Amino acid sequence: MKTEAEKSVTVIALITAVCMLGDAMMYIVLPVYWKSFGLTSLWQVGVLLSVNRFVRLPFNPVVGWLYQRISKRTGMLIAVILAIITTFSYGYLDGFWVLFLMRCLWGISWAFLRLGGFLTILDVADEQNRGFLIGKYNGLFGLGALVGMLAGGTLADLIGVQWVAFIFAFAALLSVPFVVSYVPAASVNEKEVKSNLGFFKQVWKQRGMIPVMITGMIMSMVFFGVLMSTLSHMINDKYESLSLFGIIVGSATIAGIIQAIRFIWDPFLAPRFGKLSDKGVGRTPFLILALFLGAAGFVILPFDLPFFIWVIVLLCLQLTSTMMITLTDSLATDVASNSYKVAIITTYTVVVDIGAAIGPSFGYMLSDMFNMSVLYWVTGALLFCLGVFWVTKRIFFDNRFFGNQGKGISKEISR
Repeated sequence: MKTEAEKSVTVIALITAVCMLGDAMMYIVLPVYWKSFGLTSLWQVGVLLSVNRFVRLPFNPVVGWLYQRISKRTGMLIAVILAIITTFSYGYLDGFWVLFLMRCLWGISWAFLRLGGFLTILDVADEQNRGFLIGKYNGLFGLGALVGMLAGGTLADLIGVQWVAFIFAFAALLSVPFVVSYVPAASVNEKEVKSNLGFFKQVWKQRGMIPVMITGMIMSMVFFGVLMSTLSHMINDKYESLSLFGIIVGSATIAGIIQAIRFIWDPFLAPRFGKLSDKGVGRTPFLILALFLGAAGFVILPFDLPFFIWVIVLLCLQLTSTMMITLTDSLATDVASNSYKVAIITTYTVVVDIGAAIGPSFGYMLSDMFNMSVLYWVTGALLFCLGVFWVTKRIFFDNRFFGNQGKGISKEISR
């Protein structure tokens, strides 16, 4: 039976998933139907699909500042309204600059959604269930990307982009009553607002802050940036196309199927990884394991292997990404659990977005200078070095880094 905390997180995750439908659809539909959107060049497609991520970098601190002065309910309502407007616009507006503005608005909407979700978890979670709830939240809102990509692409072919945009926007509209009913109307208390006024100065003084933020940035750069942006290219280099049951399947399709598999298992496995880290030895040993497994996966992928063995290695790497994302997000909420909640979580979302933004550029720059194999080996080495850092920190520096901060931080992060 679900607890009240789990119900709150489930509702806000599903609201986020519904709002993501239009954005996910665009990643499938825009590269195919870009001329019908009034675009004149393929570079415009790339800009429109990435600008929402870049706009979050300056707006995340603004949204964090607003969440210190408005309730989570108000913030989520703003997010849903922006999601409705942008999703509807994808079917009924055309032209690069109009769509550019809509994609920027979606980036702001996502900033409200993501920060609102983290703050909800911080309010309802404790040491015994924080990792579980982070996994639950991440797994469920990822369903929005899965449904948006699969249903959006299929329905666009069958009934047209306009109808798909209308259906997805209407679905987001239906989430408004759930925001009003389930998202708290209480604002951040006055003490919290005052404590967060020293945002840039104070937040980095929190013990455990720097290791967690570095890990979050590298995690997002590797999995949200390098792997997601280069996977289809890597498959194309190695296998180009395959015949499965007599059907020729291209590299883009294979990459899409593998990504879809991860979105399917995330709602089931991410909460379990989080729950394991809530108990026993804590989060750090699981994070170290994930880092070394991820490093091994990136090192192995460039080798010439039979396709099905290669896919197994890739799926294991995707499983590692589920584990690492859950654990890193959980560590960030551990740091924020005692004080400076809004400031710390806002900073975390900024560094994660920075990592995700620089990942594709880093990946393709390195692959152009050398090749895709070198890129994956360098990425594996980066994860390995990060794993060595956490091993060293655990053995030699935990007390120096974290001291005695209280039960939550010292017990969970320093393990």
